[in-house]
Amino acid sequence: MPASSTDKIRNVVLVGHGGAGKTSLAEAMLYLAKETKRLGSVDDGQSVLDYDAEESRRGISINLALAPINHKGFKINLVDTPGYADFIGDDIAGMEAAEMALFVIDATSDLPVATDRLWKIAGDIGIARAFFINKLDKEHADFDATLARLRDKYGETVVPVQIPIGKEADFHGVVDIIRMKASLYDAKGEQLEDIPADLVAAAEEAREQLCDRTAEADDELMMKYLEGERLTQEDLERLLGLAIAQSKVVPVFIGSSYNLNGIDNLMDEIVGFFPEPTAHGPLTTVEGDEVPFDASKPFTGRVFKTLSDPYVGRLSFVKIVSGTLKAGDEVINSRTGDKIRAPHILRAVGKDTRDLTGTAKAGDIVVIPKLTSTLTNDTLSTTGKVTFQNLPQPEPLYPVALAAKTRGDEDKLGTALRTMIDEDPTLELVRNEETKQTVIMALGDTAIDVLVARLRDRYNVETELVDLRIPYRETIRKKAEAQGRHKKQSGGSGQFADCWLRLEPNPGGGYEFIDEIIQGRIPRQFIPAVDKGVQETMAGGVLAGYPVQDVKVAVYDGSYHTVDSNEMAFRTAARIGFKAAAEKASPVILEPMALLEITVPDEYAGAVMGDISSLRGRVMGMDAPEAGTQVIRAMAPYAEVAHYSPHLRSITNGTGTYAVQIDSYEQVPAEIQEKLIEDYKASRE
Repeated sequence: MPASSTDKIRNVVLVGHGGAGKTSLAEAMLYLAKETKRLGSVDDGQSVLDYDAEESRRGISINLALAPINHKGFKINLVDTPGYADFIGDDIAGMEAAEMALFVIDATSDLPVATDRLWKIAGDIGIARAFFINKLDKEHADFDATLARLRDKYGETVVPVQIPIGKEADFHGVVDIIRMKASLYDAKGEQLEDIPADLVAAAEEAREQLCDRTAEADDELMMKYLEGERLTQEDLERLLGLAIAQSKVVPVFIGSSYNLNGIDNLMDEIVGFFPEPTAHGPLTTVEGDEVPFDASKPFTGRVFKTLSDPYVGRLSFVKIVSGTLKAGDEVINSRTGDKIRAPHILRAVGKDTRDLTGTAKAGDIVVIPKLTSTLTNDTLSTTGKVTFQNLPQPEPLYPVALAAKTRGDEDKLGTALRTMIDEDPTLELVRNEETKQTVIMALGDTAIDVLVARLRDRYNVETELVDLRIPYRETIRKKAEAQGRHKKQSGGSGQFADCWLRLEPNPGGGYEFIDEIIQGRIPRQFIPAVDKGVQETMAGGVLAGYPVQDVKVAVYDGSYHTVDSNEMAFRTAARIGFKAAAEKASPVILEPMALLEITVPDEYAGAVMGDISSLRGRVMGMDAPEAGTQVIRAMAPYAEVAHYSPHLRSITNGTGTYAVQIDSYEQVPAEIQEKLIEDYKASRE
């Protein structure tokens, strides 16, 4: 059943590093809410939410997945997201669809760097944040150390609302700081009792921290609190949700998704204190209008994710912003102008879908099948005149060249790639006309591995990765002259053309052709043929097959035959003359230079600068835009940094980000030029 009203909806995105237990937590909540009949397990490949073949094979989440739960009259839309950096686009999509980001933290390990990056993204998007410390029943689990790290990293707003009873294998309950009661778990279920004596002091300290922060949500109450008046239980419960929505309190919950301790309590607190869809105000359109989360307004919805199911077809994940939606309603895609009738409104639990009966209301998340022309970021509305901003996405900077293994798969490959890129905005398809390659831009090598596997499994297209061709160029370093003479006689009319060319460097000026012919040494109608022959030769290069640039060419002398001369003959003579002159003009190969802007924590700046030097690069400058962060501007050969993404991730422990663009061309070192020429000759042979 859909939610009865907008205020009965809670949209929660589960985020965090891979392995922290996000999917297991969602599986536990589904099971306890009786949405599934068994407790899904990631470890044995039986997860309800990690249903994709690649997810089962790799043991990681790759796709965003929905897990709607009905709990005590509320609908909780859980959005489970991947934990690996190559799939962060789905984390962002999930955050845009939710009002609360619940960070799942592994109590047995240090804070991973992914947590910090996702924390900043959630802050930029403007949604509330909370922590769930998971795996407290495991060996080496340490609640106190984990909490201390969270507070040290993210500040005093991080406040525990629960503390554990027992440690590691003896973890058997939680202390509820909000109500100052203890929940103990055994084979009979949950038992409410008084707080154990040895935890009273810790509970009172946590309660004081919670009241301190919660009081900030009400100015008048805050003044009374500062004057010594304590918060009543009623005040605390009334204001805590507001304090969480305003990010004055970042609550810390605890439990174990493995033995289910604390999970029921978590669901209770989600419906009690997590923000409802209206908490963060209306959504702003491209036109600058504000659309409130109001079921009484006309329908608008944002498509934040699309998937292609082999059996169902395209599935569009829609966050309803305003109005209501039911099966059979007609909506308009603002991008295409197409009128669309939603054939079904689905409730999805992972891959399992069923028709949603009734009407879905503002704030809810639903899935609509078979909207073949609808893409991620599209806006659906009753008027077609509303367009929401596109989801913010990281720029894909990892390029690979992809080719079909067989000629028969070439057409299928193009169709399959377009479908997959329509689904995932972090993939980009580029046809490089200079290198004649189909290039896929992604966030990293794992994303490419998954792409290749899905092309094979979903679309029966076998592909292979081929060497990425770097767009080298050629040019000359000095002035030279040469004759281009073409004479061919084979009975009847022959071919004859003769031209003298002078080449000289033209740095930054591109190609320039000059006609210096006087006294009709070459008839005017053949001069364009000389120009064309020169440009044809430049396109094919003179050293290693790369285009020649920044050359000034003058035709200053020549001769012709009244019968045998024609345009084709002069084009051929120009090609001969250009090659001969270029060989004497000190030809060199140029390599594209990439301008990098690398953002890293202070502690990795030295390592990154040293690494840039090892990649034949040079540091151009540094800035410190905020405490603890360095932005390094550097120039390096594109051939060395085309695949910089996993490299930077490795040397910065996943904390570094960067932007890159080809800026200019510089002469390659002699040894690299020799190898490029040798490779070219070998390919020709």
